[in-house]
Amino acid sequence: MISRLIWALPIACIAPLTWASNQTLVFCSEGNPEFLKPSLNTNTTSFDVTEQIFDKLVTFEPGGTQVIPALATRWTVSPNGLEYTFHLRRGVKWQSNALFTPRRDFNADDVLFTFERQWKRDHPFYTVTSAKHVYFNDVGMPEVLASLQKLDDHTVKFTLKQPDAPFVANMAMSWAGIESAEYARAMRQAGTPEKIDQAPLGTGPFQLLRFEKDVALTYEAFAKHWAGRAKLDRLVFDITPDAGQRWAKLQSGACHVMAYPNPADLPSMRDDPRMAVMNQTGLNVGYVAYNLLKKPFTDVRVRRALNMAINKRRILRVIYKNTAVPAINPIPPMVWSYNREVEDDVFDPVAAKKLLVEAGYPAGFSTTLWAMPVQRPYMPDAMGVAKLVQEDLAQVGVTVKIDSPDWVNYVSGMQAGEHDMGILGWTGDNGDPDNFLNTLLGCTSLKGHNVAKFCFAPYDDLVKKAKVSSELDERARLYHRAQAIFKSQAPWFTLAHTVQFKVLRAEVQGFVLSPSGRHSFDGVSLKP
Repeated sequence: MISRLIWALPIACIAPLTWASNQTLVFCSEGNPEFLKPSLNTNTTSFDVTEQIFDKLVTFEPGGTQVIPALATRWTVSPNGLEYTFHLRRGVKWQSNALFTPRRDFNADDVLFTFERQWKRDHPFYTVTSAKHVYFNDVGMPEVLASLQKLDDHTVKFTLKQPDAPFVANMAMSWAGIESAEYARAMRQAGTPEKIDQAPLGTGPFQLLRFEKDVALTYEAFAKHWAGRAKLDRLVFDITPDAGQRWAKLQSGACHVMAYPNPADLPSMRDDPRMAVMNQTGLNVGYVAYNLLKKPFTDVRVRRALNMAINKRRILRVIYKNTAVPAINPIPPMVWSYNREVEDDVFDPVAAKKLLVEAGYPAGFSTTLWAMPVQRPYMPDAMGVAKLVQEDLAQVGVTVKIDSPDWVNYVSGMQAGEHDMGILGWTGDNGDPDNFLNTLLGCTSLKGHNVAKFCFAPYDDLVKKAKVSSELDERARLYHRAQAIFKSQAPWFTLAHTVQFKVLRAEVQGFVLSPSGRHSFDGVSLKP
């Protein structure tokens, strides 16, 4: 398992605090980031942190999944769908700190550095901090990317080996945040290449001043941001893992925005005139993953039996407080190509016992279930879910021990396959079915987001064919078939698609809900 390193920025790296007004917003966050470098991160908690610092070539419109220009003003695609040319914005400034003062603006060299660092194993920064570039691999970039060329200082061309339908949408995701090649070169010459990830500098709306693990991250507005200075002077991520404590801080005024409220607290939040409760159907799925590399989960009959033994409706009623709908497929119903003909698992403990006997486990077996220690958009209380699953499986002779590693090791441990069963989920990044069906369940994602370690050729062939097709109807037909195969193979117990809630103090203005559940504070302000 890769060790996740959480850094406190050294005092020498911190610029003096220069804000002059009361525009300081405190966001009650739920946990520490994995890394301060976007391409190494794998969860929303971490991307919330780096999204403030790093811009991308393209991004998503506020509150939507439509791709719009960012560091690239426009892009063109060749008729054969293999060449993507990005025309870069001019005059974009880099942030600076006590370690480094940029001597030039953003240019094509930075684009090449960002992607080649993740792609080329002989790149001098490939292994700096970590060589596990999860998203780059899981969206299939190593398989699809043929070359990356600098045509001039403000033009770059990506050439693909084969068509890739979600290519531009994938480039708008947080993992593709652009880093400074000049900063990297300076730190390498100084003998401290890791500093670019410990004291990150981007072109984004906020500059990170300090990170204290388990305490807070502190930012200030980047005055030279290409889109204009943020309205806030300072932004603080107050790290508060417990949802009840986050709510208490919001009530006291210690925080202005909180992540992931407890569903049970929503009525009192709505009744509080000092608060605004925002909600939106989430682009998400929560599930229990079986580790198909470990017995007895190598046997599909065992997986199907457990799916029939777990009472999904009880979990939705007790834990989600009816703020979610039952998940049937691995993609939410709002995603195009959702297969409405697939039927959900039937809750039937008697049939589950018979199937376990057929699989060779008449007396059941013992296993371990991992339950995440933090709230997520798709999972308000993983420990509560785990206990209900434990009770249900005991009725069919399966003894479940519950473990709950800390969040950083939880994610990396599941990706490494250390679990037997594990509660996890996903919030979509770009609205494309590939972002669920391939990223979470494809064979190329086995070392990353495919925590079930599900690699089934009939399924994988379908999602790979859909990925290279330019015909939307054909992609939808292929994804329909893939969802049916997924359900029959049962690598997950599909649990819930939730409504996402954000609770803000009434003085917060300009906050926009994101379908991906991210928290962006560019454009946000506080009433005087």
